[in-house]
Amino acid sequence: MHWVLSKFSNVLITLFGVVTIVFFLFNILPGDPAQMMLGQNEDSKQIEIVKKKYGFDKPVFVQYLYYLNDLSPISIHFKDIENISNLDSKKYNFVRIVSINKVDLVLKTPFLRESYQKKGVYVSEIIGNTLPNTIALASSSILISTFLGFFLGIFSALNKNTWFDYLVQFFSTLGMSVPSFFSAIIFAWIFGFILHDYTSLNMTGSLYELDDYGESIRINLKNLILPSLVLGIRPVAVISQMMRNSLIKVLSQNYIRTAYSKGLSKFVVIKDHAIKNSLSPVITTLSGWFASMLAGSVFVEYIFGWNGLGKEIVDSLNTLDIPVLMGAVLTIAFIFILINIFVDVIYSVLDPKVKLN
Repeated sequence: MHWVLSKFSNVLITLFGVVTIVFFLFNILPGDPAQMMLGQNEDSKQIEIVKKKYGFDKPVFVQYLYYLNDLSPISIHFKDIENISNLDSKKYNFVRIVSINKVDLVLKTPFLRESYQKKGVYVSEIIGNTLPNTIALASSSILISTFLGFFLGIFSALNKNTWFDYLVQFFSTLGMSVPSFFSAIIFAWIFGFILHDYTSLNMTGSLYELDDYGESIRINLKNLILPSLVLGIRPVAVISQMMRNSLIKVLSQNYIRTAYSKGLSKFVVIKDHAIKNSLSPVITTLSGWFASMLAGSVFVEYIFGWNGLGKEIVDSLNTLDIPVLMGAVLTIAFIFILINIFVDVIYSVLDPKVKLN
């Protein structure tokens, strides 16, 4: 219970800090939010109406309080004030906790506001449509990189200072050095253009596509291959090196020599003792890479035309769609926090000496 309360408080403090930084960072950008929402052809009267409706005419700190109120699961709403904090069943799934005079205290889903550029579309809808594609891409990429990095690291450690070990280290260094966007361009050009007749892979494409008649949506898993491979290059390099170094260190420990002296075979010692105790730094690496893939897939998704959250971030940057940018950053930050909690639990399972406190 102490661990749960401690983690919950840490999550709240971290999220509060992220929300605060994100809000003030994006609100110091030049430009009028009302003008961005309406476009350049709207008159001053309409702009003033939008400013009043969404609270853009208020001081920045008041707008910040409105934003916190929108994001908070427990919110205060005023029945007679026209601002973005008004209770609206289209914005929220809510349950009224208590109502006093003209003030409602409600339990609701967080509201990330509306897109400036996509009129009438809520940010939560945009994230809901794009985040699953990014998770699918990141998950497939981390599975590939984990499998390859894990076994390359093991065989490299068991064949230390051989040609195989040197080859793995060379390609690991190369993989960590090459930027993902450059790898994406090279892979798309070679496998999607030059070798297209042999690979049947496309230079661009997303998970869901319209059929040839434009009447229904189909899943095209083939489009997942190139972006997941590109996104997994750097994690493979890092994981293989981490696994190699960790396993070499564990194999030099006294308890490994004791296990050999008891007559256990090399296979049993490595499988039951060495590998398990080598996993902690690898788990840390995996957690960090999975979370960073959600943020780092931006250019990979854009180059391959993958309709995920990363591509949406680039599009929003180009159009200064601030609510979408803020919502995307907060979503990624929340996923980071969840992954870190999950890693703490995994640590306690792999190593009994690590306690949840």
